[in-house]
Amino acid sequence: MNKLTKFTFLAYLLIFLVSSCTTEDSQPFDDSDTNMVTVNSELGDLLLRTSDNNNTSSIDCIDLVYPLTFFIYNSDQQQTGTQTVGNDGELLALLLSLDPGTYIALQFPINVVLQDGTVVEVNSNAELVTLISDCSSNGGGFPSDFETILTTGSWFVTYFFDDQDETGDFAGYEFTFNADNTAQAVSTANSVDGTWSLTNSNTPDLNLFFGNNTPFDELDEDWDIIEATQDIIKLKHISGGDGSVDFLTYQRTPNGGGGGGGNTSEFTDNLINSVWYVNLLEDDGNNETCHYVEYEFKFNANETVTAISTSNTVNGTWAVTNSSSGIDLILNFEITGSDDPFEDLNDDWDVTSFDAQIIKLIDISGGNGGTDYLNFGRNPYEDCNGGGNTTELANILMDGQWYVQSYIDDGDDETNDYNGYTLTFNSDGTVVAANNSNTINGTWSVVNSSNGLDVILDFGIAMPFDEFNDDWDVVTYNNTRVELFDVSGGNGGTDYLTFQKL
Repeated sequence: MNKLTKFTFLAYLLIFLVSSCTTEDSQPFDDSDTNMVTVNSELGDLLLRTSDNNNTSSIDCIDLVYPLTFFIYNSDQQQTGTQTVGNDGELLALLLSLDPGTYIALQFPINVVLQDGTVVEVNSNAELVTLISDCSSNGGGFPSDFETILTTGSWFVTYFFDDQDETGDFAGYEFTFNADNTAQAVSTANSVDGTWSLTNSNTPDLNLFFGNNTPFDELDEDWDIIEATQDIIKLKHISGGDGSVDFLTYQRTPNGGGGGGGNTSEFTDNLINSVWYVNLLEDDGNNETCHYVEYEFKFNANETVTAISTSNTVNGTWAVTNSSSGIDLILNFEITGSDDPFEDLNDDWDVTSFDAQIIKLIDISGGNGGTDYLNFGRNPYEDCNGGGNTTELANILMDGQWYVQSYIDDGDDETNDYNGYTLTFNSDGTVVAANNSNTINGTWSVVNSSNGLDVILDFGIAMPFDEFNDDWDVVTYNNTRVELFDVSGGNGGTDYLTFQKL
Protein backbone atom coordinates (compact mmCIF):
# COMPACT_ATOMS: atom_id res chain seq x y z
CA MET A 1 0.00 0.00 0.00
CA ASN A 2 1.58 3.32 -1.03
CA LYS A 3 1.61 6.41 1.21
CA LEU A 4 -1.21 8.15 -0.65
CA THR A 5 -3.50 5.14 -0.32
CA LYS A 6 -2.53 4.75 3.31
CA PHE A 7 -3.29 8.43 3.98
CA THR A 8 -6.64 8.16 2.19
CA PHE A 9 -7.50 5.07 4.18
CA LEU A 10 -6.72 6.76 7.50
CA ALA A 11 -8.60 9.86 6.43
CA TYR A 12 -11.70 7.80 5.87
CA LEU A 13 -11.20 6.12 9.22
CA LEU A 14 -11.02 9.49 10.96
CA ILE A 15 -14.29 10.73 9.45
CA PHE A 16 -16.48 7.64 9.50
CA LEU A 17 -18.65 7.37 12.63
CA VAL A 18 -18.70 4.20 14.69
CA SER A 19 -21.44 3.97 17.33
CA SER A 20 -22.28 1.43 20.00
CA CYS A 21 -25.39 0.48 18.07
CA THR A 22 -27.79 -2.41 18.03
CA THR A 23 -30.53 -3.24 15.59
CA GLU A 24 -32.89 -1.19 17.74
CA ASP A 25 -30.59 1.79 18.26
CA SER A 26 -28.02 2.51 15.60
CA GLN A 27 -27.45 6.26 15.68
CA PRO A 28 -23.86 7.34 14.95
CA PHE A 29 -21.78 9.69 17.08
CA ASP A 30 -21.80 13.35 16.20
CA ASP A 31 -18.52 14.89 15.13
CA SER A 32 -17.77 16.14 18.64
CA ASP A 33 -17.44 12.67 20.10
CA THR A 34 -13.79 12.21 21.02
CA ASN A 35 -14.11 8.42 21.12
CA MET A 36 -14.83 8.43 17.40
CA VAL A 37 -11.30 9.51 16.49
CA THR A 38 -9.71 7.10 18.98
CA VAL A 39 -11.67 4.10 17.77
CA ASN A 40 -11.09 4.82 14.12
CA SER A 41 -7.39 5.60 14.26
CA GLU A 42 -6.64 2.47 16.26
CA LEU A 43 -8.95 0.37 14.13
CA GLY A 44 -7.01 1.72 11.18
CA ASP A 45 -3.78 0.40 12.66
CA LEU A 46 -5.49 -2.91 13.24
CA LEU A 47 -6.47 -3.21 9.59
CA LEU A 48 -3.13 -1.99 8.26
CA ARG A 49 -1.31 -4.88 9.87
CA THR A 50 -2.54 -7.12 7.04
CA SER A 51 -2.61 -4.46 4.36
CA ASP A 52 1.04 -3.42 4.69
CA ASN A 53 3.66 -6.08 5.35
CA ASN A 54 6.23 -3.42 6.23
CA ASN A 55 4.12 -1.80 8.92
CA THR A 56 5.99 -2.08 12.23
CA SER A 57 3.66 0.01 14.42
CA SER A 58 0.47 -1.97 13.90
CA ILE A 59 -1.47 -3.55 16.72
CA ASP A 60 -0.87 -7.31 16.76
CA CYS A 61 -2.43 -8.09 20.12
CA ILE A 62 -6.05 -8.07 18.98
CA ASP A 63 -7.97 -9.45 15.99
CA LEU A 64 -11.48 -8.74 14.80
CA VAL A 65 -13.78 -11.72 14.38
CA TYR A 66 -15.62 -11.53 11.07
CA PRO A 67 -18.21 -11.18 9.68
CA LEU A 68 -18.97 -7.62 10.85
CA THR A 69 -22.10 -5.68 9.97
CA PHE A 70 -22.22 -1.90 9.47
CA PHE A 71 -25.21 0.41 9.24
CA ILE A 72 -24.85 3.03 6.49
CA TYR A 73 -26.17 6.59 6.97
CA ASN A 74 -26.49 9.63 4.74
CA SER A 75 -25.55 13.17 5.77
CA ASP A 76 -28.99 13.59 7.42
CA GLN A 77 -28.24 10.60 9.67
CA GLN A 78 -30.91 8.53 7.95
CA GLN A 79 -30.08 4.85 7.55
CA THR A 80 -29.77 3.91 3.89
CA GLY A 81 -28.66 0.32 4.15
CA THR A 82 -26.33 -2.22 5.75
CA GLN A 83 -23.06 -3.81 4.67
CA THR A 84 -21.47 -7.03 5.94
CA VAL A 85 -17.71 -7.56 5.53
CA GLY A 86 -15.89 -10.84 5.87
CA ASN A 87 -12.25 -9.82 6.38
CA ASP A 88 -9.87 -6.87 6.78
CA GLY A 89 -9.58 -6.39 3.03
CA GLU A 90 -13.35 -6.12 2.56
CA LEU A 91 -13.57 -3.61 5.40
CA LEU A 92 -10.79 -1.58 3.83
CA ALA A 93 -12.64 -1.66 0.51
CA LEU A 94 -15.85 -0.51 2.20
CA LEU A 95 -14.11 2.44 3.84
CA LEU A 96 -12.48 3.48 0.61
CA SER A 97 -15.81 3.29 -1.21
CA LEU A 98 -17.61 5.79 1.04
CA ASP A 99 -18.76 9.00 -0.56
CA PRO A 100 -18.32 12.31 1.30
CA GLY A 101 -21.15 12.80 3.77
CA THR A 102 -21.72 9.05 4.15
CA TYR A 103 -21.23 7.47 7.54
CA ILE A 104 -21.20 3.91 8.84
CA ALA A 105 -21.93 2.56 12.32
CA LEU A 106 -20.67 -0.75 13.65
CA GLN A 107 -23.32 -3.18 14.88
CA PHE A 108 -22.52 -4.46 18.34
CA PRO A 109 -21.93 -6.90 19.92
CA ILE A 110 -18.80 -8.08 18.11
CA ASN A 111 -16.09 -10.57 19.10
CA VAL A 112 -12.36 -9.90 19.17
CA VAL A 113 -9.48 -12.32 19.75
CA LEU A 114 -6.77 -11.26 22.17
CA GLN A 115 -3.13 -12.25 21.72
CA ASP A 116 -3.48 -15.25 24.04
CA GLY A 117 -6.36 -16.62 21.96
CA THR A 118 -9.09 -15.49 24.36
CA VAL A 119 -12.30 -14.50 22.59
CA VAL A 120 -13.96 -11.42 24.13
CA GLU A 121 -17.42 -10.05 23.36
CA VAL A 122 -17.41 -6.27 22.87
CA ASN A 123 -20.66 -4.36 23.32
CA SER A 124 -19.68 -0.73 22.84
CA ASN A 125 -17.05 1.67 21.52
CA ALA A 126 -15.82 2.25 25.04
CA GLU A 127 -15.11 -1.45 25.54
CA LEU A 128 -13.33 -1.66 22.18
CA VAL A 129 -11.15 1.37 22.98
CA THR A 130 -10.26 -0.11 26.37
CA LEU A 131 -9.28 -3.47 24.89
CA ILE A 132 -7.14 -1.90 22.19
CA SER A 133 -5.49 0.52 24.60
CA ASP A 134 -4.79 -2.17 27.20
CA CYS A 135 -3.30 -4.68 24.79
CA SER A 136 -1.24 -2.12 22.87
CA SER A 137 0.25 -0.79 26.11
CA ASN A 138 1.26 -4.20 27.42
CA GLY A 139 4.53 -4.29 25.52
CA GLY A 140 5.53 -7.75 24.37
CA GLY A 141 6.75 -8.30 20.85
CA PHE A 142 10.32 -9.15 19.85
CA PRO A 143 13.01 -8.62 22.51
CA SER A 144 16.65 -8.10 21.56
CA ASP A 145 17.71 -11.24 23.45
CA PHE A 146 15.06 -13.51 21.91
CA GLU A 147 17.57 -16.09 20.62
CA THR A 148 19.08 -16.44 24.09
CA ILE A 149 15.63 -16.84 25.63
CA LEU A 150 14.62 -19.46 23.05
CA THR A 151 17.81 -21.55 23.23
CA THR A 152 18.15 -21.54 27.02
CA GLY A 153 16.49 -24.42 28.82
CA SER A 154 13.43 -26.30 27.60
CA TRP A 155 9.84 -25.41 26.72
CA PHE A 156 6.39 -27.00 26.75
CA VAL A 157 3.36 -26.24 24.57
CA THR A 158 0.77 -24.85 26.98
CA TYR A 159 -1.61 -23.55 24.31
CA PHE A 160 -2.16 -24.42 20.65
CA PHE A 161 -5.25 -23.23 18.80
CA ASP A 162 -5.88 -24.16 15.15
CA ASP A 163 -9.62 -23.63 14.52
CA GLN A 164 -10.05 -25.37 17.87
CA ASP A 165 -7.96 -25.96 20.97
CA GLU A 166 -5.47 -28.75 20.16
CA THR A 167 -3.09 -28.26 23.07
CA GLY A 168 -3.52 -31.87 24.13
CA ASP A 169 -1.83 -33.07 20.93
CA PHE A 170 1.52 -31.99 22.41
CA ALA A 171 1.01 -33.14 25.98
CA GLY A 172 4.14 -34.80 27.40
CA TYR A 173 6.55 -33.29 24.84
CA GLU A 174 9.53 -31.24 25.98
CA PHE A 175 10.91 -28.84 23.35
CA THR A 176 14.51 -27.66 23.10
CA PHE A 177 15.79 -25.09 20.60
CA ASN A 178 19.53 -25.21 19.99
CA ALA A 179 21.96 -22.49 18.97
CA ASP A 180 22.72 -24.34 15.70
CA ASN A 181 19.05 -23.84 14.63
CA THR A 182 18.06 -27.43 15.32
CA ALA A 183 15.18 -28.35 17.61
CA GLN A 184 13.78 -31.44 19.30
CA ALA A 185 10.43 -32.42 20.79
CA VAL A 186 10.92 -35.35 23.15
CA SER A 187 8.42 -37.46 25.12
CA THR A 188 8.89 -40.71 27.00
CA ALA A 189 7.93 -42.67 23.87
CA ASN A 190 8.92 -40.49 20.93
CA SER A 191 11.41 -37.94 19.64
CA VAL A 192 10.80 -35.49 16.79
CA ASP A 193 13.58 -33.46 15.17
CA GLY A 194 13.04 -30.01 13.76
CA THR A 195 14.60 -26.68 12.86
CA TRP A 196 14.02 -23.05 13.73
CA SER A 197 15.12 -19.72 12.25
CA LEU A 198 14.30 -16.03 12.39
CA THR A 199 13.24 -14.03 9.37
CA ASN A 200 15.43 -11.15 8.24
CA SER A 201 13.22 -8.15 9.09
CA ASN A 202 12.92 -5.34 11.60
CA THR A 203 10.48 -7.43 13.63
CA PRO A 204 11.55 -11.04 12.92
CA ASP A 205 9.15 -13.96 12.77
CA LEU A 206 9.96 -17.40 14.13
CA ASN A 207 10.04 -20.11 11.44
CA LEU A 208 9.42 -23.62 12.79
CA PHE A 209 9.67 -26.91 10.91
CA PHE A 210 9.13 -30.31 12.53
CA GLY A 211 8.42 -32.37 9.43
CA ASN A 212 5.23 -33.68 7.88
CA ASN A 213 3.96 -36.02 10.58
CA THR A 214 0.79 -35.23 12.53
CA PRO A 215 0.46 -33.26 14.78
CA PHE A 216 3.87 -31.62 14.45
CA ASP A 217 3.22 -30.51 10.87
CA GLU A 218 0.73 -28.05 12.41
CA LEU A 219 3.67 -26.16 13.90
CA ASP A 220 5.41 -25.72 10.52
CA GLU A 221 4.63 -22.01 10.07
CA ASP A 222 6.11 -18.55 10.01
CA TRP A 223 4.99 -17.34 13.48
CA ASP A 224 4.55 -13.72 14.56
CA ILE A 225 6.19 -13.18 17.95
CA ILE A 226 3.58 -11.54 20.16
CA GLU A 227 5.49 -11.74 23.44
CA ALA A 228 8.73 -13.30 24.67
CA THR A 229 10.14 -13.36 28.19
CA GLN A 230 12.27 -15.80 30.16
CA ASP A 231 9.09 -17.69 31.13
CA ILE A 232 6.75 -17.51 28.14
CA ILE A 233 6.77 -17.20 24.34
CA LYS A 234 3.48 -16.30 22.64
CA LEU A 235 3.16 -16.74 18.87
CA LYS A 236 0.43 -16.37 16.27
CA HIS A 237 0.03 -17.07 12.57
CA ILE A 238 -2.52 -15.52 10.19
CA SER A 239 -3.38 -17.84 7.33
CA GLY A 240 -2.88 -16.39 3.87
CA GLY A 241 -5.81 -18.46 2.62
CA ASP A 242 -8.89 -17.95 4.76
CA GLY A 243 -7.48 -15.36 7.18
CA SER A 244 -7.90 -17.65 10.19
CA VAL A 245 -5.59 -17.08 13.16
CA ASP A 246 -3.59 -19.81 14.95
CA PHE A 247 -2.00 -19.36 18.38
CA LEU A 248 0.98 -21.16 19.91
CA THR A 249 2.31 -20.61 23.44
CA TYR A 250 5.43 -22.12 25.02
CA GLN A 251 6.15 -22.04 28.76
CA ARG A 252 8.86 -23.42 31.01
CA THR A 253 6.66 -26.01 32.74
CA PRO A 254 3.76 -28.09 31.39
CA ASN A 255 0.12 -27.15 31.77
CA GLY A 256 0.41 -23.40 32.15
CA GLY A 257 3.36 -23.16 34.49
CA GLY A 258 1.98 -25.01 37.49
CA GLY A 259 -0.76 -22.69 38.74
CA GLY A 260 -3.25 -25.05 40.28
CA GLY A 261 -1.05 -28.00 39.41
CA GLY A 262 -2.12 -29.92 42.50
CA ASN A 263 -5.74 -29.65 41.40
CA THR A 264 -4.94 -31.00 37.93
CA SER A 265 -3.34 -34.09 39.50
CA GLU A 266 -6.36 -34.59 41.73
CA PHE A 267 -8.71 -34.09 38.79
CA THR A 268 -6.75 -36.51 36.59
CA ASP A 269 -6.69 -39.20 39.29
CA ASN A 270 -10.46 -38.84 39.62
CA LEU A 271 -10.99 -38.91 35.85
CA ILE A 272 -9.10 -42.16 35.21
CA ASN A 273 -10.68 -43.94 38.18
CA SER A 274 -13.41 -46.31 36.92
CA VAL A 275 -15.96 -45.42 34.23
CA TRP A 276 -18.19 -42.40 33.50
CA TYR A 277 -21.45 -41.70 31.68
CA VAL A 278 -22.69 -38.52 30.01
CA ASN A 279 -25.38 -37.19 32.34
CA LEU A 280 -25.83 -33.90 30.47
CA LEU A 281 -24.89 -32.37 27.15
CA GLU A 282 -26.62 -29.07 26.51
CA ASP A 283 -25.43 -27.60 23.22
CA ASP A 284 -26.39 -23.94 22.85
CA GLY A 285 -29.66 -24.47 24.70
CA ASN A 286 -30.51 -27.87 23.18
CA ASN A 287 -30.44 -30.95 25.40
CA GLU A 288 -28.63 -33.68 23.46
CA THR A 289 -27.81 -35.99 26.36
CA CYS A 290 -29.66 -38.94 24.85
CA HIS A 291 -27.17 -39.16 21.98
CA TYR A 292 -24.71 -40.71 24.45
CA VAL A 293 -27.01 -42.66 26.78
CA GLU A 294 -25.77 -46.07 25.61
CA TYR A 295 -22.06 -45.27 25.97
CA GLU A 296 -19.70 -46.03 28.85
CA PHE A 297 -16.65 -43.74 28.92
CA LYS A 298 -13.25 -44.94 30.14
CA PHE A 299 -10.43 -42.40 30.48
CA ASN A 300 -7.06 -44.15 30.43
CA ALA A 301 -3.80 -43.06 32.05
CA ASN A 302 -2.09 -42.82 28.63
CA GLU A 303 -4.49 -39.97 27.70
CA THR A 304 -6.70 -42.09 25.48
CA VAL A 305 -10.44 -42.46 26.02
CA THR A 306 -12.95 -45.01 24.74
CA ALA A 307 -16.72 -44.69 24.58
CA ILE A 308 -18.27 -48.16 24.33
CA SER A 309 -21.86 -49.21 23.63
CA THR A 310 -23.28 -52.65 22.83
CA SER A 311 -22.83 -51.98 19.10
CA ASN A 312 -20.11 -49.37 18.74
CA THR A 313 -16.76 -48.16 20.09
CA VAL A 314 -15.53 -44.58 19.67
CA ASN A 315 -11.87 -43.82 20.37
CA GLY A 316 -10.41 -40.49 21.35
CA THR A 317 -7.81 -38.63 23.36
CA TRP A 318 -7.95 -36.37 26.39
CA ALA A 319 -5.65 -33.89 28.11
CA VAL A 320 -5.83 -31.82 31.27
CA THR A 321 -4.30 -28.34 31.32
CA ASN A 322 -4.36 -25.18 33.40
CA SER A 323 -5.68 -21.94 31.95
CA SER A 324 -6.55 -18.51 33.26
CA SER A 325 -10.00 -19.87 34.14
CA GLY A 326 -8.68 -22.93 36.03
CA ILE A 327 -8.55 -26.58 34.97
CA ASP A 328 -9.43 -27.46 31.35
CA LEU A 329 -10.37 -30.88 29.99
CA ILE A 330 -9.58 -31.19 26.27
CA LEU A 331 -11.51 -33.93 24.44
CA ASN A 332 -10.89 -35.12 20.88
CA PHE A 333 -12.95 -38.09 19.62
CA GLU A 334 -12.78 -39.71 16.19
CA ILE A 335 -15.58 -38.43 13.96
CA THR A 336 -17.51 -40.38 11.31
CA GLY A 337 -19.67 -38.25 9.02
CA SER A 338 -21.01 -34.71 9.38
CA ASP A 339 -23.72 -35.61 11.91
CA ASP A 340 -21.60 -37.56 14.37
CA PRO A 341 -22.75 -36.52 17.88
CA PHE A 342 -19.24 -37.03 19.27
CA GLU A 343 -18.15 -33.92 17.39
CA ASP A 344 -20.08 -31.91 20.00
CA LEU A 345 -17.82 -33.32 22.72
CA ASN A 346 -14.61 -32.23 20.98
CA ASP A 347 -13.68 -29.02 22.73
CA ASP A 348 -11.61 -27.34 25.39
CA TRP A 349 -13.96 -27.63 28.40
CA ASP A 350 -13.61 -25.51 31.53
CA VAL A 351 -13.99 -27.61 34.70
CA THR A 352 -16.49 -25.84 36.97
CA SER A 353 -16.52 -28.52 39.69
CA PHE A 354 -15.69 -32.18 40.28
CA ASP A 355 -15.75 -34.89 42.89
CA ALA A 356 -15.76 -38.70 42.95
CA GLN A 357 -19.31 -38.85 41.57
CA ILE A 358 -19.65 -36.03 39.03
CA ILE A 359 -17.60 -33.82 36.72
CA LYS A 360 -19.21 -30.56 35.56
CA LEU A 361 -17.85 -28.79 32.48
CA ILE A 362 -18.72 -25.64 30.53
CA ASP A 363 -17.66 -24.13 27.21
CA ILE A 364 -18.46 -20.66 25.86
CA SER A 365 -18.39 -20.58 22.07
CA GLY A 366 -15.93 -18.20 20.45
CA GLY A 367 -18.29 -17.71 17.51
CA ASN A 368 -21.82 -16.91 18.63
CA GLY A 369 -21.15 -16.68 22.36
CA GLY A 370 -23.44 -19.65 23.10
CA THR A 371 -22.78 -21.72 26.22
CA ASP A 372 -22.52 -25.52 26.27
CA TYR A 373 -22.68 -27.74 29.36
CA LEU A 374 -21.28 -31.26 29.77
CA ASN A 375 -21.60 -33.41 32.89
CA PHE A 376 -20.10 -36.86 33.49
CA GLY A 377 -21.55 -39.03 36.25
CA ARG A 378 -20.93 -42.49 37.64
CA ASN A 379 -24.38 -43.82 36.68
CA PRO A 380 -26.11 -43.92 33.28
CA TYR A 381 -28.58 -41.18 32.37
CA GLU A 382 -32.11 -42.51 32.90
CA ASP A 383 -34.45 -39.94 31.32
CA CYS A 384 -34.22 -41.19 27.74
CA ASN A 385 -36.61 -44.12 28.13
CA GLY A 386 -40.26 -43.16 28.30
CA GLY A 387 -39.83 -39.51 29.19
CA GLY A 388 -37.32 -36.75 29.52
CA ASN A 389 -36.44 -35.35 26.13
CA THR A 390 -39.12 -37.28 24.24
CA THR A 391 -41.78 -35.65 26.40
CA GLU A 392 -40.18 -32.24 26.00
CA LEU A 393 -40.09 -32.44 22.20
CA ALA A 394 -43.60 -33.93 22.01
CA ASN A 395 -44.96 -31.09 24.13
CA ILE A 396 -43.24 -28.54 21.90
CA LEU A 397 -44.76 -30.07 18.74
CA MET A 398 -48.25 -30.16 20.29
CA ASP A 399 -48.04 -26.50 21.33
CA GLY A 400 -49.44 -24.57 18.35
CA GLN A 401 -49.28 -24.92 14.57
CA TRP A 402 -46.27 -25.46 12.33
CA TYR A 403 -45.27 -25.08 8.70
CA VAL A 404 -42.57 -26.65 6.53
CA GLN A 405 -39.79 -24.10 6.59
CA SER A 406 -37.47 -26.29 4.49
CA TYR A 407 -37.47 -29.71 2.83
CA ILE A 408 -34.37 -30.87 0.94
CA ASP A 409 -34.80 -34.27 -0.73
CA ASP A 410 -31.38 -35.69 -1.58
CA GLY A 411 -30.11 -32.26 -2.60
CA ASP A 412 -33.33 -31.06 -4.29
CA ASP A 413 -35.17 -28.19 -2.62
CA GLU A 414 -38.84 -29.21 -2.60
CA THR A 415 -40.04 -26.75 0.05
CA ASN A 416 -42.50 -25.09 -2.33
CA ASP A 417 -44.56 -28.31 -2.51
CA TYR A 418 -45.74 -27.55 1.04
CA ASN A 419 -46.48 -23.83 0.74
CA GLY A 420 -49.76 -22.90 2.40
CA TYR A 421 -49.98 -26.02 4.59
CA THR A 422 -50.15 -25.81 8.38
CA LEU A 423 -49.46 -28.85 10.54
CA THR A 424 -51.12 -29.64 13.85
CA PHE A 425 -49.65 -32.37 16.07
CA ASN A 426 -52.34 -33.82 18.35
CA SER A 427 -51.93 -35.56 21.70
CA ASP A 428 -53.59 -38.75 20.36
CA GLY A 429 -50.70 -39.30 17.94
CA THR A 430 -52.45 -37.90 14.87
CA VAL A 431 -51.14 -35.06 12.75
CA VAL A 432 -53.18 -32.93 10.35
CA ALA A 433 -51.73 -31.01 7.38
CA ALA A 434 -54.23 -28.55 5.92
CA ASN A 435 -54.42 -25.68 3.46
CA ASN A 436 -57.40 -23.77 2.00
CA SER A 437 -58.51 -26.67 -0.20
CA ASN A 438 -57.03 -29.88 1.19
CA THR A 439 -56.64 -31.81 4.46
CA ILE A 440 -54.19 -34.68 4.89
CA ASN A 441 -54.21 -36.91 7.99
CA GLY A 442 -51.25 -38.83 9.37
CA THR A 443 -49.63 -40.12 12.54
CA TRP A 444 -46.58 -39.03 14.51
CA SER A 445 -44.50 -40.05 17.53
CA VAL A 446 -41.26 -39.14 19.28
CA VAL A 447 -39.00 -42.01 20.38
CA ASN A 448 -35.46 -42.61 21.59
CA SER A 449 -32.96 -44.54 19.50
CA SER A 450 -29.27 -45.28 19.67
CA ASN A 451 -28.68 -42.01 17.81
CA GLY A 452 -30.84 -39.91 20.14
CA LEU A 453 -34.33 -38.56 19.53
CA ASP A 454 -36.34 -39.64 16.46
CA VAL A 455 -39.60 -38.26 15.04
CA ILE A 456 -41.61 -40.92 13.19
CA LEU A 457 -44.07 -39.58 10.57
CA ASP A 458 -46.59 -41.49 8.43
CA PHE A 459 -49.01 -39.78 6.02
CA GLY A 460 -49.83 -42.88 4.00
CA ILE A 461 -49.93 -42.37 0.23
CA ALA A 462 -51.21 -38.78 0.33
CA MET A 463 -48.98 -36.61 -1.84
CA PRO A 464 -46.81 -34.64 -1.23
CA PHE A 465 -46.66 -35.58 2.46
CA ASP A 466 -45.88 -39.22 1.62
CA GLU A 467 -42.32 -37.91 1.20
CA PHE A 468 -42.24 -37.42 4.99
CA ASN A 469 -43.00 -41.07 5.79
CA ASP A 470 -39.86 -41.99 7.66
CA ASP A 471 -38.01 -42.28 10.94
CA TRP A 472 -36.35 -38.84 11.19
CA ASP A 473 -33.30 -38.17 13.36
CA VAL A 474 -33.59 -34.96 15.40
CA VAL A 475 -30.70 -32.59 14.70
CA THR A 476 -31.84 -29.83 17.05
CA TYR A 477 -35.02 -28.34 18.44
CA ASN A 478 -36.35 -25.47 20.51
CA ASN A 479 -39.76 -23.95 21.20
CA THR A 480 -40.13 -22.54 17.68
CA ARG A 481 -38.02 -24.77 15.39
CA VAL A 482 -37.43 -28.49 14.87
CA GLU A 483 -34.69 -29.67 12.49
CA LEU A 484 -34.66 -33.28 11.25
CA PHE A 485 -32.62 -35.40 8.86
CA ASP A 486 -32.77 -38.90 7.39
CA VAL A 487 -30.08 -40.94 5.66
CA SER A 488 -31.58 -43.25 3.05
CA GLY A 489 -30.94 -46.94 3.51
CA GLY A 490 -30.87 -47.36 -0.26
CA ASN A 491 -28.62 -44.87 -2.02
CA GLY A 492 -27.24 -43.23 1.11
CA GLY A 493 -28.74 -39.84 0.18
CA THR A 494 -29.65 -37.45 2.99
CA ASP A 495 -32.95 -35.61 3.38
CA TYR A 496 -33.44 -32.57 5.59
CA LEU A 497 -36.78 -31.40 7.03
CA THR A 498 -37.34 -28.30 9.18
CA PHE A 499 -40.60 -27.36 10.90
CA GLN A 500 -41.06 -23.74 12.00
CA LYS A 501 -43.76 -22.62 14.42
CA LEU A 502 -46.37 -20.17 13.18
